[in-house]
Amino acid sequence: MSESMIIGIIKDAMIVALKVSGPFLIVGLLVGLIISIFQASTQIQEQTLTFVPKLVAIAAVGLFLGSFMLHTLMAFTERIFNIIANLTH
Repeated sequence: MSESMIIGIIKDAMIVALKVSGPFLIVGLLVGLIISIFQASTQIQEQTLTFVPKLVAIAAVGLFLGSFMLHTLMAFTERIFNIIANLTH
């Protein structure tokens, strides 16, 4: 196994991690920002007000993009298994 192959695998792993976690993080950030602006403008300081909308928005992202994320992870896993299989030959 060469150094360039290992660097390629690590690069692919980081890209897959960003593809899978990115939508959750972006939606959580945007919903949190909107709720914090709302709280600052109305001076409502309720802690549960931020939790419930974030939970609902992240669950919706999981429902809508779950199949894309699953296919991304499966393709990466298949590539890793193919690399492992080719190392023994």
